[in-house]
Amino acid sequence: MELAVIVVVIVAALAFDYTNGFHDAANAIATSVATRALAPRTALLMAAVMNLVGAFLGTEVASTVGSGIIAAPEGISGLVVVLAAILGAIAWNLVTWWFGLPSSSSHALIGGLVGAALAAAGTVQWHGVLDKVIIPMVLSPVVGFVLAGLLMTGILWMFRHGRTRRVTTGFRHAQTVSAAAMALGHGLQDAQKTMGVIVLALVVGGYHQGFDVPWWVVLLSAGALSLGTYSGGWRIMRTLGRRIIDLDPPRGFAAETTASAVLYTTAFAFSAPISTTQTITASILGVGATRRLSAVRWGVAGNIAVAWVLTLPAAAAVAALAFWLLHPILG
Repeated sequence: MELAVIVVVIVAALAFDYTNGFHDAANAIATSVATRALAPRTALLMAAVMNLVGAFLGTEVASTVGSGIIAAPEGISGLVVVLAAILGAIAWNLVTWWFGLPSSSSHALIGGLVGAALAAAGTVQWHGVLDKVIIPMVLSPVVGFVLAGLLMTGILWMFRHGRTRRVTTGFRHAQTVSAAAMALGHGLQDAQKTMGVIVLALVVGGYHQGFDVPWWVVLLSAGALSLGTYSGGWRIMRTLGRRIIDLDPPRGFAAETTASAVLYTTAFAFSAPISTTQTITASILGVGATRRLSAVRWGVAGNIAVAWVLTLPAAAAVAALAFWLLHPILG
């Protein structure tokens, strides 16, 4: 029975990973597509490949998700907690995708873990949630906004005497590199979250010890995320690439460069599972504000902010409901 439930959990985790891919594809390539630096299908293929590569660059974030958020009970009850958490995250991903809102898949998964654990009267490691989730959730968009604005200001000063057409063409080519860096950072961050959940299921099911990530878990997680990315997320792509601000290549380059730098720093230096969605959105807002504050469509930004705030409690609520429904059947 436990083995069958573990298989179901792994399949559900990979399904979440797939939804994460098409939900967050916009994070990596929306700016490049909006500025016409890359054709849409070319951009998706590049993002899928770089997501795949990025997933193999580390497992520190996976360890945080697997062992630093909740302490799930062993056996069937623990597996039901993990399964309910995944279902809560998938549900929120699909809702926000339908409405074209770039919410955080990462925070949906973490909210799901917390909600399912609370429903099961399990242990939530609140210090881990605070240190690794809440604080980075607040700081990463602020850092992205400020650094992107500073980088864009520097670019405007450096190229103030340049010919507009030549500068635009140059940054359009440079965006190929910055978009690839962003996609690599997305693979580094987001594939690891699925790895962490799968390892957590293996541990509570008694099929794995410790939180080292087996190679086959890395391979499956990387593949599912990459396939999801290639399938595309056009609804959210339109929001990020066009509805927040009309981007040009220099601003697209500055936003992608800043966001990818924040993703790498938090993954390697702090093992923190931050939101790629929040980071790139804040960076886009930062570069947009250098044009003039009125150039940013703050109403759209406000709707995105509401989705950010709702993600953790909404995913937690759905996960708790899923646990109450599943536990009498599987537990």
